[in-house]
Amino acid sequence: MNIQISFHTDGTALCLWTEALPLHELGRLEIHRATNIEFNNTTQQWEVKDLKGRVRFIARSRNACLECEQQNLQADQEP
Repeated sequence: MNIQISFHTDGTALCLWTEALPLHELGRLEIHRATNIEFNNTTQQWEVKDLKGRVRFIARSRNACLECEQQNLQADQEP
């Protein structure tokens, strides 16, 4: 996956979290969740929910949810 990092004129950077890069070397981190990945006990599946609680993706695999989250959010960051 290609990592996109946008730098604002005030020096702040915006990107998706990844452990592939030592982002802490850029300076102080401020991290906010863009979605929540939760297990639904009733359906026995993982759900990706946006910050308003709407289900955006469902899968049996949490890894699939993480991949979906990264692909869709990374696309939102591209110019």
